Formats: sequence, structure tokens, C-alpha cells
Amino acid sequence: MDLMGGKVVRAMRGERHAYQPIVSNLCSTSDAIAVTNALLQLYPFDTLYIADLDAIQQLGAHLETVADIRRMFPDLELWVDAGLNNIASCQAWVELGARCVIGSESQHSDDAAVTLLQALGRDRAVLSLDFFDGEIKGPTALFENPAHWPERIIGMTLGRVGSYLGPDLPLLQTLQSKNPDVRIYAAGGVRDAADLSCLADAGIQGALVASVLHDGKVTSKQLAGLERLS
Repeated sequence: MDLMGGKVVRAMRGERHAYQPIVSNLCSTSDAIAVTNALLQLYPFDTLYIADLDAIQQLGAHLETVADIRRMFPDLELWVDAGLNNIASCQAWVELGARCVIGSESQHSDDAAVTLLQALGRDRAVLSLDFFDGEIKGPTALFENPAHWPERIIGMTLGRVGSYLGPDLPLLQTLQSKNPDVRIYAAGGVRDAADLSCLADAGIQGALVASVLHDGKVTSKQLAGLERLS
């Protein structure tokens, strides 16, 4: 789920200036609570990834909106990417019980990012390695030093988000090879249930998906089938 300007928006190829409120087959509004409920009606997901795009762009934050989601759906695990780059910026999200996503694009240096990941702990932090046009956004050392990675890594291919171009499997497999002990999650490009099955067969732990759900490209029956394979 991508939040911007108080609404859920449809992400498209990382071109944030062009994002518009979500138009979905699942619900008739871009309200965050309604969209969350619609997703859970489709399938009982246990985790919701939230990108607070205003916070990432240093234009404010959706803390109250996320707090409302926490109150309404207390059993849902929340992963929040809000441009977090120091422990102070994480505090409010930690107090909400969210898992902090440390996006490489928001980091100013490798040393500061490693210090932040260590402060959060390997089991609580999520590191999102953000790529655009094949290049990592942020300190390249985060990509090159897998010993510092937490247990969960997102391979975020921004240019493929919402694009239906297919996931970047070679990139994801490169991340796997760098540290086989971590869990790799795909983000960007998923077209259908076949892509999700392919990722599972390749040992990818999970995938961040939105467009395929809102457009009806992946059904609840297909999601249930994938769960049985995991």
C-alpha cells in the first residue's frame, strides 16, 4: 500500500509525481482503512507493507493513518517504509508495533545505515535495497556488504512497480547468492499468479503486490493455492 496526500495511490514505475488515487476492483475508494479491509476480504493476509511516500519525500507523514490501521486490524503485521534513516525517526513506528523498513534510497551513508540496522535488530528491521535502471539507490556498500543485512531483504525494482513487466528474477537471485541465510522478498513487476509461483520455486520468500490484486489479475483462489505450496 502506497500512501500520499492522505490517500492510497497507485504506484507506477517510481514516478511519484504522477501517482494518482487508487482505482480498484476491490473497493470504490482510496481511503486507507477501506482499502486494507478490501484486501483482507480478498485474502487473509498476515502482513501489510506500507510506503509512506510523503515521509520518504520529507513532506510529512501518515502516522495517524497507520495508527488507525493498527487499531482496526490489530493482528495485521505492518511493515512501514517512511524514509527512516536514524533511530529517532523510527521511534513512533516502533511504538505502533510496526516493523521498520530501511530503504536504501533514504540512507545518507553506509555506516549510518548499518548503525541503524544494528540498533533495530536483525529480527525487527527490514532492509529494502532499492534499484532503478539497474543501479542501487543509496550507498552501494549496503548491497556489497551482506554480512550487515537483517533477516529480511526486499529487492525493490522501482522501475517495474505497477508496470506488469515481470519481476527482476536475476537481481533477486543475486541477492540470494550474496547471503543465503536471509529471506528475500520481491517488489516490482509481478503480472499474475504464475509469476508468484515462479518466485516461490526460485526460493524467494514472498512478494510485495498491489496492482495485480486491485486489477483482479490474482484471485483469492490462486492465493490460497500459492499458500499451500509454501
